[in-house]
Amino acid sequence: MAPRSPDAPRKPARPSRFSRLFARLQSPRGLLVVAVLASLLAGLALGLVLSRGTGLSAKQIEAFVQKSIDASRPLTAADAYETVRKSVVRVRGFAKAEKPEVEGEAEPEYNVGTGVVIKDSGIILTNLHVVFGARRVEVIFEDGTVSEASVTGVRAEHDLAVLQAKTLPDDLEAATMASTANLAPGDAVVAVGFPFGIGPSVSAGVVSGLRREFRSPEGERVLTNLIQFDAAANPGNSGGPLITLSGEVIGIVTGVLNPTKERFFVGIGFAVPIENAAAAVGMPPF
Repeated sequence: MAPRSPDAPRKPARPSRFSRLFARLQSPRGLLVVAVLASLLAGLALGLVLSRGTGLSAKQIEAFVQKSIDASRPLTAADAYETVRKSVVRVRGFAKAEKPEVEGEAEPEYNVGTGVVIKDSGIILTNLHVVFGARRVEVIFEDGTVSEASVTGVRAEHDLAVLQAKTLPDDLEAATMASTANLAPGDAVVAVGFPFGIGPSVSAGVVSGLRREFRSPEGERVLTNLIQFDAAANPGNSGGPLITLSGEVIGIVTGVLNPTKERFFVGIGFAVPIENAAAAVGMPPF
């Protein structure tokens, strides 16, 4: 057999088993597995120490380990909703100033939308177009509490209205707000509201773009500096929170882009950044 020429190309060295394993561990799935295993081992180790030093039962140690595992798993839309659900309200506007005189007579709704509690004193953010022109406003909390609400402030340039509920649930919780400074296209978001009056309904998607402009269907105003998202939103979602997977409010849903007159969702929704929304009530958002 003729000797190999020194100029002949060498065959690339076959990756070792260790290098292949290392490459797999560097993938997103591999990193997740490592994180879960690390949390499990840390929980077992700490549980063993605690059991020796404090006499914890096996059941207590198991609960501690399970908590460590839960803390390491990725957040989901279900987690986001669970965090914010007590802060989301249904908003109803009525054309008449008083309730029907005849008991049992249905009062026609002027408009319906969503709101989010931002102070546990009953201060609620919603869209101006949800309550504009209504003679009476009513909000329904997560536990079923129904309350009259007054409009205490508006910011037309951002389609925002501030409501003050008169009757509050005992366990009312205000939503947590988060800065949009680091928000980027592709970030996961969740919209919570009452589309077509059905809800509360949850839909998940991503941020599609930032600093967008949107003209209302009536063409009366142009909204600027909006968050574009693709989580399903329809009439009735207006005024509801757009939240991160950790349940923090980053925007107030304000409109959907649709080339037809029906105004149903075709994949493009808009939300007012929470910085602008919080300014409507004269409070720092964070």
